[in-house]
Amino acid sequence: MKTTLTMLAFSAALLAPAAQAHVTLEQTTGLAGSFQKLTFRVGHGCDGSATKGLTVSLPEGATSAKPMPKAGWKVDVGTNGGVQEISWKGGPLPDAYFDEFVMQVKLTTQPGKLYFRIVQQCDKGSVAWDEIPGDGAVKLKAPAPMLEVLPAPAGTAQHQH
Repeated sequence: MKTTLTMLAFSAALLAPAAQAHVTLEQTTGLAGSFQKLTFRVGHGCDGSATKGLTVSLPEGATSAKPMPKAGWKVDVGTNGGVQEISWKGGPLPDAYFDEFVMQVKLTTQPGKLYFRIVQQCDKGSVAWDEIPGDGAVKLKAPAPMLEVLPAPAGTAQHQH
């Protein structure tokens, strides 16, 4: 019985960070050099306040971003300090609901982790989901969504124009 309780507590501890990550990336992996659909899921607003904007900063290694239009939201593609950003403004998305914001990007040819820094704007305040893990095992309060870029299998045809 004690072993079962220990395993349950351990499992709950592992799941806790995911449950607290309020803007998440549906896809966990993508193939190096490919075009990848990315779906950012907003689970709720800011302390009960409705979401009215979402800005995603593309990391080095994710280029050629094309956002998917959303009814009721204005989409903007731009740069801020050399970093490409995609912003959706409008809504609002009430705190009691979730929604998804979608784009397509071209992934780097180098395998590794890509972190997407996000700012969620709400009627009252905002939250920056931009924390990136360091070498320590410190629990992040507002983690940036991460995509693991995997090596493309040998002989995989790349998208050519």
